[in-house]
Amino acid sequence: MSEGRRKEITYHLPEEKIDELLREAKDDRRQERLGFLKNLYCGDSVAEAADREGRSAATGGRWADAWNEGGLEALMPSFGGGRPPKLDEDEQEQLVEMLREGQPWKSQEIQHLLKEEFDVEFHPDYLGKFLRELGLSYAKPRPKRPHRPENPEEILDERVADALDEDDSPHNKREGDDEEGWIVDGDICTDGGTVLGFFDASQPQPYDNSHRVWYVDDPHVERPLVKTEDSAVGFYALNGESTVRWKETEEKERICEVLEAVREQNPGKRILLVLDKHGSHICEYTRKRAHQLGIDLVFLPSGSPHLNPIEQVWKYLKWTMAPIIVEDEDEFHELVKDVFTQVTQRISFARDWCQKFLDFQKFP
Repeated sequence: MSEGRRKEITYHLPEEKIDELLREAKDDRRQERLGFLKNLYCGDSVAEAADREGRSAATGGRWADAWNEGGLEALMPSFGGGRPPKLDEDEQEQLVEMLREGQPWKSQEIQHLLKEEFDVEFHPDYLGKFLRELGLSYAKPRPKRPHRPENPEEILDERVADALDEDDSPHNKREGDDEEGWIVDGDICTDGGTVLGFFDASQPQPYDNSHRVWYVDDPHVERPLVKTEDSAVGFYALNGESTVRWKETEEKERICEVLEAVREQNPGKRILLVLDKHGSHICEYTRKRAHQLGIDLVFLPSGSPHLNPIEQVWKYLKWTMAPIIVEDEDEFHELVKDVFTQVTQRISFARDWCQKFLDFQKFP
């Protein structure tokens, strides 16, 4: 409130009476409000009077309105024991708007807001119930991927449908790509049907420990310290042969070596391969080599790894193997290959994906 437009204050009581009430006040909250009145009587603006008591100008405005309209009785609500005072419907709506603007909130921050803006306090056990009744949710905030589109499922649905509609043009070719080299290798045959699969790299470690086990004594495992710097690059096939290869890096040349292994494991058929937009996946070098191998790439929308079923394969693989005890890196690599082969026999990881995105009238 500007100093040029001070709120008019009604003098319901003489200043001496306010001094007397201040001396008798035992409750800190009553002292705050009486102190606020005393400050107003001494010439402070509403904002100044509230600030002296450690309150906001908005709180001071509500106190001044209550005093003007109903005097001491309106300014001093009952602070007796029992259930904390509730907010009326208008105040609840106002609170929700405040919380919406500043979300997310910690419980302590909401307690402070309620005290500061509405001068009410809730027992911690009751606060959660009250907030849920207002429609709030209490959960861990999930970071939103900044590059994820608003409709990733619709985008992927269109891309899968486009890939299933075969034509003579190279599916992996993009505007601006070099015109040369977009020819399927002469020894590649793709007229025996279509294999659909999912492609991704992961970096499992022998020390991954996501599985609880039973112990009689201390819950620890003695094992040699084994670590791998390599990446496991896998292909999870729905109706073909799955495969995984260990690579020192995820550079485009190494990725293309895995694509060649995918083709070797699945001869005679066109391959539809769903994968993310990793730089070594989406570059022209990889897209062209995939075309030469008779592999059409279906890229996921940005920031949408949840739409790739092989992510669930990796999670289940790590969970199944833990706790892992191996002697060396080579043994660990072989173990991952064996478990990957077993796990990818199941198509249940992709059941929901197929129901959402696969047109079985088009898919052979």
